[in-house]
Amino acid sequence: SMVPSASLRPPLLVLLVPLLGRPLLGAPGQGAGTWSRFARLPYPQDQLFLHDTFPDGFLWGAGSAAYQTEGGWSQGGKGASVWDTFAHRPATPPGSAPPGPAGGDVASDSYNNVLRDAEGLRRLGVSHYRFSLAWARLLPNGTAPPNPAGLAHYRRLLGRLRELGIEPVVTLYHWDLPQALQDAFGGWASPVLPQLFRDYAELCFQHFGGQVRYWLTMDNPYVVAWHGYSTGQLPPGIQGGPRLGYRAAHHLLQAHAKVWHLYNDHFRPTQRGKVSIALSSHWIKPQRMTEKNIKECQKSLDFVLGWFAKPIFIDGDYPESMRNNLSSLLPKFSEAEKKYIKGTADFFALSFGATLSFQLLDSHMKFQQLESISLRQLLYWISSEYNNPPVFIVENSWFVSGSTKRDDAKYIYYLKKFIMETLKAIRYDGVNVFGYTVWSLLDGFEWHRGYSIRRGLFYIDFQSHDKRLMPKSSVLFYQKLIEKNGFPPLPENQPIEGVFPCGFAWGIVDNYIQVDTAPTQFLDSNVYMWDVHQTKKLIKVDGVFTAKRKRHCVDFAAIRLQISLLQEVHITHFHFSLKWSLILPLGNLSLVNHTLVQYYRCFASELLRVNITPVVALWQPMAENQELPVSLAKNGAWENPETIQAFVDYAKFCFTSLGDSIKFWITMNEPSVKNLTYIAGHNLLKAHAKAWHLYDKEFRRFQKGKISIALQADWVEPACPFSRNDQGVADRILEFDIGWLAEPIFGNGDYPQVMRAWLHRRKSVDLYNFHLPYFSEDEKNLIQGSFDFFALSHYTTTLVGWEKEDALKYDHYLEVQMINDITWLHSPSRAAVVPWGLRKMLKWVKSKYGNVPIYVMANGIDDDQNMVHDKLRVYYIQNYINEALKAYSLDNVNLQGYFVYSFNDKTAPKYGLYSYAANQYEPKPSMKHYREIIDNNGFPGPETPELLCPEEIASCPECQFFRTRNSLLAFISFVFVAFIVTIVLINYYSKRVERRYK
Repeated sequence: SMVPSASLRPPLLVLLVPLLGRPLLGAPGQGAGTWSRFARLPYPQDQLFLHDTFPDGFLWGAGSAAYQTEGGWSQGGKGASVWDTFAHRPATPPGSAPPGPAGGDVASDSYNNVLRDAEGLRRLGVSHYRFSLAWARLLPNGTAPPNPAGLAHYRRLLGRLRELGIEPVVTLYHWDLPQALQDAFGGWASPVLPQLFRDYAELCFQHFGGQVRYWLTMDNPYVVAWHGYSTGQLPPGIQGGPRLGYRAAHHLLQAHAKVWHLYNDHFRPTQRGKVSIALSSHWIKPQRMTEKNIKECQKSLDFVLGWFAKPIFIDGDYPESMRNNLSSLLPKFSEAEKKYIKGTADFFALSFGATLSFQLLDSHMKFQQLESISLRQLLYWISSEYNNPPVFIVENSWFVSGSTKRDDAKYIYYLKKFIMETLKAIRYDGVNVFGYTVWSLLDGFEWHRGYSIRRGLFYIDFQSHDKRLMPKSSVLFYQKLIEKNGFPPLPENQPIEGVFPCGFAWGIVDNYIQVDTAPTQFLDSNVYMWDVHQTKKLIKVDGVFTAKRKRHCVDFAAIRLQISLLQEVHITHFHFSLKWSLILPLGNLSLVNHTLVQYYRCFASELLRVNITPVVALWQPMAENQELPVSLAKNGAWENPETIQAFVDYAKFCFTSLGDSIKFWITMNEPSVKNLTYIAGHNLLKAHAKAWHLYDKEFRRFQKGKISIALQADWVEPACPFSRNDQGVADRILEFDIGWLAEPIFGNGDYPQVMRAWLHRRKSVDLYNFHLPYFSEDEKNLIQGSFDFFALSHYTTTLVGWEKEDALKYDHYLEVQMINDITWLHSPSRAAVVPWGLRKMLKWVKSKYGNVPIYVMANGIDDDQNMVHDKLRVYYIQNYINEALKAYSLDNVNLQGYFVYSFNDKTAPKYGLYSYAANQYEPKPSMKHYREIIDNNGFPGPETPELLCPEEIASCPECQFFRTRNSLLAFISFVFVAFIVTIVLINYYSKRVERRYK
């Protein structure tokens, strides 16, 4: 992985330097370089997972907001907030589908469960807890006198946090304005509010300031101003249009500045804390990388984040793009106000995630560009735009469905992505991030989404009376991450040095070789005369013919080119499939395509001539008719038992016709279990076994070959590694995907017990009975052991879980949810690049079926036919082969060969080691990289002992000289033959002349 050495890392910046008195060197617009910078980063190295840790002293925490979790809306003398009023309206908040109490009346009931929440924090091992004070709980009417019960509640919480050594990060205002202030003054639309907010803050500093070092004046003023007073989507629900929204924001900024100055002037000297404002933002990327689009992206961030950040962190005024676009809609600050607002934050408190992104962001503020969730790029933009301030991420996460209970895999992988991006921002980009806060500690009321989604680390059953905290899988994930302070390198993440054994098969796959049986000029029996005087062309002589000759392999020009390309890679084996439908078009021996059979025979013999072993599959299913002869495809295909004997007859014909050249057979290559019925699979297994026994009894003794079946075997990993339920799902999928066909052959002769048990359970719920057939004892004996090796194709790894989260990726039949780890590398077709999945797959095969010889018969990735993206294939080949080496060296897997998929882009577009355009083949960088690995037989290092392999042709040591000089020998032979022919012609014509004169 791309882990910079200590000397290359940017120096860690001093944490928490107050901005006041610090030179503000950032200039508006400097963040515009972010998009071009990230477009130029090295691919795929920059996108790889970074195994590293966070700086020492990094703050890890969790957060919550009063209205979302406290409940107790009318307990202990609390006054009503605008959210109480909003939630109690007859119409429920838009988008909510509450299965529990209305609004936040009860929610998670944190008001009555302070010790419960504190225990959750202790279990996590966090260094800080962000929570908000309910203004209406402390000042029921929004102004004095204070409510003693409210003061006591927060003192109790702060006291418990102090006992646990957890730092409080306290938000004064998280959207829950006292309803009394809205009624009396019109809320934030009034210029009176900033002073009232200052008074409220003073009360909090007086009562709690001795125990709080980090204060946030307010959360996400964008949402409060725009959706509270412009669109009316959120409380207080005023549809005042843009003008009122910008006025409310103006007052929010003034209120924040008043509180910062209050603290700075009167409380900082004794309490020594820090004050900021939690600003939320989205991220935006250009539709195309043009200067105009980048300016629009910059404007989008100005209108959302810059609206509040630029006045505070730069110059006390709004972004220029806002002033130019909004004209009189945007209020103006006086010079004194600008000076007063400028620099009123001791660190940059950032909120990023599901609340704003793709939800509450006004679509007009995207300026026709594309929203994205790149936290890393946003952090870099903030650092560039606002003079590299210390950044505290005070809210971040995603969400899961409201019905998801304990195994919240989707939430974990978003968390993993965001934390990884934060780490890269620190280590790669030099951004000064000093703390991270997961949102949220526990499930609660999710604003406009009600209870339809969940964002907590701990699960709350909102219908229950006691509201117990139940840890989700994400608790274990976050707990371990905090313990390790990030993602430290582990031995299994590191590449190893070493080589594969002597005789290891290095190969390439081509589903179907390019077949061109067009006759060459040498098979033309006509006689031609050269018109040297007039037309200069060949003229056919009518009625004159030469004797016809047999076809020779040299007549197939297409073979020579393909063989020469394969030789360039230095492979020892080449794997391709025959076309049953073309060899026996009628499905039986009544019609045989002898020309095609001769082509295959020639191809195999030419491979052998250059020391490449042909590995040939009798049948590989493809889209059209599954590559079966039409008569078989139309009559039930593999569901028809007659197809079994037809396959055996076809196999016998192939063994007879091609067996002298082909010693490495695959009966069936990658039969797709996704498209097989249980009856078809049953017949397919019997056909394979009969073909194997046929070869074993009638051909093996003379042809001395080997034969087996090749199965697709992608790895399946439990999405929540700590979940027994997810592990059970993964085990089930492996048995249905691989064990279904593998267990009868390599195991006990029958289908996996897991399959039978599951299908028996499904009988009671399915309308259709998907019956898994039974084998007779004779059939079990026939099928069991019908192999010489285990051949598998492996391309990627899939995560699976049992909690239904996304209906589009949920398999109802097997009750499995497909999950995506968004930190994984992905190809253009979205195939995940997970090298360690191959090692796990190989270990699984060994654990299930013993020390069977294994060949990785196909392994490859697609690209977008852009040379930049071939770097992904280089990475893929390097790392998958290294994981195969670990399986061989560390796990003692009996691995005997590895084949890259695929040969070229003509037969397998986007997967080839050779590109193909305008009838030309060009080697890609990945081909040369694979060749280098083959030449080294792996990854030898300074400590790797030299592997002395016996020569393949020990009886002819001089042959190596000739094998490496084929082209030179061919040229010398041509010159010699031409010389002899010339001498013969001269002699012939000399004698004719002599006879004429006589």
